[in-house]
Amino acid sequence: MPVIRKKLAGYVGFANLPNQVHRKSVRKGFQFTAMVVGESGLGKSTLINTLFNTPLYPPKDSLPPSAERPKTVVIESIGADIEENGVRLHLTVVDTPGFGDFVNNDESWRPIVENIESRFDSYLEQENRVNRQKIVDNRVHACLYFIQPTGHSLKQIDIEFMRRLHTRVNLIPIIAKADTLTDEEVRDFKARILADIAYHKIHIFQAPTYENEDEETLAEAAEIASKIPFAVVGSDSLVETADGREVRGRAYPWGVVEVDNEEHCDFVKLRQMLVRTYMEELREYTNDVLYENWRTEKLLSMGVAQDSSVFREINPSAKIQEERIMHEAKLAKMEAEMKMVFQQKVQEKESKLKQSEEELYARHKDMKESLEKQRTDLEEKKRRIESGRPLTPEKNATKNRRFLR
Repeated sequence: MPVIRKKLAGYVGFANLPNQVHRKSVRKGFQFTAMVVGESGLGKSTLINTLFNTPLYPPKDSLPPSAERPKTVVIESIGADIEENGVRLHLTVVDTPGFGDFVNNDESWRPIVENIESRFDSYLEQENRVNRQKIVDNRVHACLYFIQPTGHSLKQIDIEFMRRLHTRVNLIPIIAKADTLTDEEVRDFKARILADIAYHKIHIFQAPTYENEDEETLAEAAEIASKIPFAVVGSDSLVETADGREVRGRAYPWGVVEVDNEEHCDFVKLRQMLVRTYMEELREYTNDVLYENWRTEKLLSMGVAQDSSVFREINPSAKIQEERIMHEAKLAKMEAEMKMVFQQKVQEKESKLKQSEEELYARHKDMKESLEKQRTDLEEKKRRIESGRPLTPEKNATKNRRFLR
């Protein structure tokens, strides 16, 4: 259908729609669920505290060597209500302690996949309720996957995890503790990670671009994309630099690594993509693509089929023609089935008639042989009578021998 563009002569008012959406969104608040996955000791909790500038995770005490450690991956959730400039965000962080910490890490990804899909199940069950006014969106909108700063390439557990989860969640790869690598090592490590991701056809979240974007926005999106995977340093502690500034960072004998300094790490770009710029896109992609694909697979596996003609614009004449063709095809199918049944019945009758004919022929043959034998016996008796011989000479001879004695 052609789009007619009109220029209004005066002010109507629908240009105020963004303000209406803004007021409604601020009143309702937002929900966001982030999952952090990685081996122990990579600074996952510290990075989350740094991202949202809130102590979501309390300091963790190291377990003594004699302490019993869990045998499987444990899923833990922490929720917090954060408010900034009047905007309320209910943040849920899903942690996966134990991932990659075992000697045998086969299928260590399975509890994580099951947790993500169980959240999809919960949302689908809420959608199917009679009253759907209070739907709680607890689906995972982003998964921050922490990669060990080895400087080589992805390990097998990294590849297997991302292969299993890239169709269920927005994957954001992160190089943890990037301050342990030089700038050249970080650059080479990023290139190897991206090469492994491309080779194994793993889909990671890419910042979307829209039409009619200004040059500044396009440049910002390109700069964020160029930093993936993000090499970050997490710290929620304030340290003093050589020039007397107090910054969030880590102090070393050779200097201070500043978390919020883009020359030191990619933390600012990660926060910009995850929180400041593309949080709504992460929620939207989760709902419109990842969840819809899973929902389709789920319903099809349950035997629920979707009529392709629903929600489709249909030309009435084309619809009539389509129905006529379908009706003719149905009649042709019925006619073919009737012909097949008729032929089958005819074959059965012919088989029965042939069997009856064979039985009659066998009876006729037996009767003919019996009559022929009787006729032969009668002719033999007739010849004996005409020749004057007794019919039973053996019996007469026996009687004569008896009288002679």
